[in-house]
Amino acid sequence: MGTNIKVLGHPVHQQLIVFPLGLLVTAAVFDLISAISGEPRWTQMAFYMIGAGILTGLAAALFGLLDWLGIPVGTRARRIGALHGFGNLIVVLLFVASFFLRWPNPVMAPPLSYWFSYIAAVLVLVTGWLGGELVDRLGVGVDQSAHLNAPSSLRGSHDEPQRHRPAA
Repeated sequence: MGTNIKVLGHPVHQQLIVFPLGLLVTAAVFDLISAISGEPRWTQMAFYMIGAGILTGLAAALFGLLDWLGIPVGTRARRIGALHGFGNLIVVLLFVASFFLRWPNPVMAPPLSYWFSYIAAVLVLVTGWLGGELVDRLGVGVDQSAHLNAPSSLRGSHDEPQRHRPAA
């Protein structure tokens, strides 16, 4: 099953998720470094990364929702997609809470803000696996003509027969 929202032949949602994933997980790692080292600069950097991660996460979520709406109702993919999206909503809300707890003084974040980022970073491992299940196992967002010798997505031609596609 493919998605209709593509840029240069690739799904936009899959292109965007690397930004919030990288920013938010790295922010949680920076919080951990700050907690271990006692150096508050790491917490300040995490504050800005969380802000950027929330914004890019909302952009990825918009395209993810639009893709999810195109998945047929009653399918396993639709159920997994709902879990993936709902889980990521919780991740973003935990980071939003962490961000606003830090707002008054990003250098001296309260301990609860660290815990919100740690919990969200662990949860994103689960939601990321669910996203991988959607793409790698259920084929959501994978071009219908994908195979080992498929032409470049930049060529726009997807008429080549599927004879080189490996058996499932």
